[in-house]
Amino acid sequence: MANIKSSIKRARTNEIRRQKNLTRRSALKTAIKNVLIAVEAGKDVVKAQAAFKIAEEKIARAKCKGLLHANTAARKISRLAKKVAALSK
Repeated sequence: MANIKSSIKRARTNEIRRQKNLTRRSALKTAIKNVLIAVEAGKDVVKAQAAFKIAEEKIARAKCKGLLHANTAARKISRLAKKVAALSK
């Protein structure tokens, strides 16, 4: 355990951030999974598009918070959009 006051505070801060990141990462994975489930069901295009919109917002938020790299976020959004667009055709 840390002895210096600033490192004790840093350890506390790191734990809080770890918990928040864990929550955000879990919500992100759930949103992506909801899009994939809606696409695989293949019947309701509107539902898939609504799920995609939510997932896109969560991915963009994760990128801004530093949870995802910018290119990773763009790649995930692109692949999901491609699947939803294929469903629309």
